[in-house]
Amino acid sequence: MKLPELNLSSRTITSKNAAFVMGIVNCNEDSFFSGSRGGAERAFLLEEEGADIIDLGAESTRPGSRYISEEEELSRLIPVIKEIRKKSSIPLSIDTRRKSVMEAAFNEGADMLNDISALEDDPALAAFAAEKKIPVFLMHKRGIPSEMQSNTSYENVFREVDNYLKERVEYALSQGIDSSKIIVDPGIGFGKDLEANKILTARCGELCGGKYPVLMALSRKSYIGLITGRKTEDRLYGTIICNFISMLSGASYVRVHDVAPCVDMLAVLKSFRESGLL
Repeated sequence: MKLPELNLSSRTITSKNAAFVMGIVNCNEDSFFSGSRGGAERAFLLEEEGADIIDLGAESTRPGSRYISEEEELSRLIPVIKEIRKKSSIPLSIDTRRKSVMEAAFNEGADMLNDISALEDDPALAAFAAEKKIPVFLMHKRGIPSEMQSNTSYENVFREVDNYLKERVEYALSQGIDSSKIIVDPGIGFGKDLEANKILTARCGELCGGKYPVLMALSRKSYIGLITGRKTEDRLYGTIICNFISMLSGASYVRVHDVAPCVDMLAVLKSFRESGLL
């Protein structure tokens, strides 16, 4: 299965891996995994390890976290983008819900929008992404991070997440975002319990009828800890197998804290696929 290219605003990217690897850089002190916190130097390290994309976030969205002000988000994020762009042209994805933040980041050289609100929180964001031809990641969540784990009950989690993502895709299209620039994300750990996360990992490639690439962002998350009994710092092996399962299901993007081990996993998977064995 050939990985499709992705058209950014001014260039086209692809990957030698079996999926695009997004390395996580959290420009804050509140992310659930301390190893992801940092700035430009962490980004350069992840690029050396084989990341195709760096995902920069200044606002923690872990369960129980609270949103920050626009000013604080910008003050954390923009200096890091500037430092990265002094040395590297690696594609940058911006984890934000705000048009003002995405616009400032884009003007400094950022390339992609990773919106946990799926373009719901800021009515101006979709039109800006369409105008600038920015690829967008649309994620499912229930409620806001400070409350989302208080309601994890679904009648049919796959159907409900699938229907939500279809609705947000239609909204994005209606705002002028090209279908080739839409990637969907089931939102592992965002208002879901263990069984829901397992179902969505195993069936991620079926979302939206397989019409849109899927991002899986499950690295070191709590459901892996529930399965393995491991703390956040010790969930690497569980993360690798969960990403492998999602790849077998059809994921095209993996958002990870640990780039080098993920790249190795993807190299093995790609080799087996090229031999016709998977």
